[in-house]
Amino acid sequence: MTDRFINYQVNKEKIPTMQRLWPLYGVGFENLGKNEAPIEVEVPEISHDELLVRHDAVGLCFSDIKVIKQGQDHPRIYKDMQKDPVVLGHEVSLTVVKVGENLLEQYEPGDRFIIQADVFVDGVGYAYGYELQGGLSQYSKLDQRVLNGDDGNYLIPVKPNTGYAESALTEPWACVTAAYELKYRTGLKSGGETWIIGSNAGMDQDYTISSGFTENEHPSKVLLSNVPQKFEKYIRSIASKLGVEIIDVPDIYKPLIEMIDDIVILGADADLVESVSPFLADFGVIAIVTDKKFTRPVNIDVGRIHYNRWLYVGGTSPDIAKAYSSIPVRSALKTEGRALFIGAGGPMGHMHVQRALQVEDHPATIVCTDVSENRLNDICASFFEETKEKKIEWKCLNPLKEDEYSTELSVVQKSGFDDIVVLAPIPAVISEAATHLGPNGVMNIFAGVNRGVMAEIDLNTIVFQGARIIGHSASSIDDLRFMLKQAEAGKLSPNRSVSAVGSLSAARDGLIALRDIVYPGKVVIFPQIMEFPLTSLDELKEKLPTVWHKLKNGHEWTIESEKEFLRIMLPEKKE
Repeated sequence: MTDRFINYQVNKEKIPTMQRLWPLYGVGFENLGKNEAPIEVEVPEISHDELLVRHDAVGLCFSDIKVIKQGQDHPRIYKDMQKDPVVLGHEVSLTVVKVGENLLEQYEPGDRFIIQADVFVDGVGYAYGYELQGGLSQYSKLDQRVLNGDDGNYLIPVKPNTGYAESALTEPWACVTAAYELKYRTGLKSGGETWIIGSNAGMDQDYTISSGFTENEHPSKVLLSNVPQKFEKYIRSIASKLGVEIIDVPDIYKPLIEMIDDIVILGADADLVESVSPFLADFGVIAIVTDKKFTRPVNIDVGRIHYNRWLYVGGTSPDIAKAYSSIPVRSALKTEGRALFIGAGGPMGHMHVQRALQVEDHPATIVCTDVSENRLNDICASFFEETKEKKIEWKCLNPLKEDEYSTELSVVQKSGFDDIVVLAPIPAVISEAATHLGPNGVMNIFAGVNRGVMAEIDLNTIVFQGARIIGHSASSIDDLRFMLKQAEAGKLSPNRSVSAVGSLSAARDGLIALRDIVYPGKVVIFPQIMEFPLTSLDELKEKLPTVWHKLKNGHEWTIESEKEFLRIMLPEKKE
């Protein structure tokens, strides 16, 4: 008997003339496909410089829901979706099935890859699953934009024995691992623009700056607003020697430069912080230097912390340099520390918690919260034995159970959490989470909060306790390479994230389930299999018992269960 999986794996199957895919013509699920189903189109022909690839597995992502909600207004969509619809799917594993004549020395049919979705050519974005046809299709052609873009080749080779779902899910996993590898400046940006602003609350200190204004490292421009006279004279003297341009800014609402790398605020003035923050550049830093406390929380654009990597630092020393350098920003979880994961029951939350448990230098205490009792019970059960084995203090709490939540959290919190990871894009939740930070604690806003979303933050924790609030979005091609190596070495298992599977026709149901938070983990679509409805791993026990028996502990996807699944579900094709 022919082994369908082996034939599929070694690419012995004939390329069809037609394929199915899910076009998105505009806003809403009513514009996804035709009559709630995928359409049939021709498999594309390729030129001498192109590849034809087969999509083997694709993970559904909440970013796909954002495209469905926003349609033409999505920032990654530049084309007319009515004329040239979007085909979603950027978490994808693919196999080369045909090679253009000019690429025969570089590729051959059967080569397997994953793709870094953020494709750029001459600085223009052609993201896979946005501008370029994504994984919710059976086949696609890859041209030189992917094979020879700004970052070189956006394809990353996959070992033959790596699972299809496993490799597809390295994309979201790369975003998770990258969140703990973030690097931040520990001083003024050399060659950048620095704006120093005095306030009525900060006129009585004898300010100085011990680093960042040297012959080898200094800003190109310094903007000055209401700076104490003595310090202003000091800055002008140094700037003159270094050839740094000084710009006087009498009106803080018109700084003359649109985006500024460093904004230094002298004094605890909440109104001032709120007024000047919008002028901060990407990867910019606001440094607050004061020995007095803020009298109220400050409205901070937490969406910019997430997407633009804004950072607020502070300190009580009159030496501005120490506000940056006295407490370097940490993104890795503190070893033997106390970690709180807010909104941990969803797919990305599962990944964060799994990683926290699997890294060698794991926290001593992990607290997970979620407002869904089902999701909370799932994550609590999924990792209970592992936490017990590693002697990690483990709590799962529902904020809707206010009395229990407050009591349990206050016991576990002790003097505050060392790390807080926020996976719920809700301003009030972010504000409340920040109140639980301990000395030198770090809160990572991982949830995709829109730019312009404000949350009240007590900046006194940043100035006086050394707390830091950071954020993260997406991943680089190096992050993806690193994560694939981690997966293939068995150090992190993306397969543990799989919650439900289905055929290409089930993609719409999968996206709706994702929107409605039906599953605690990832939905994975296998575009090449026969019709198969969206099915949770638990339901496989009845629908495909031989596949279910190959799951780890009856609930974790494995390479063995995937092979069995494909043996059963792949259509019989002639060579």
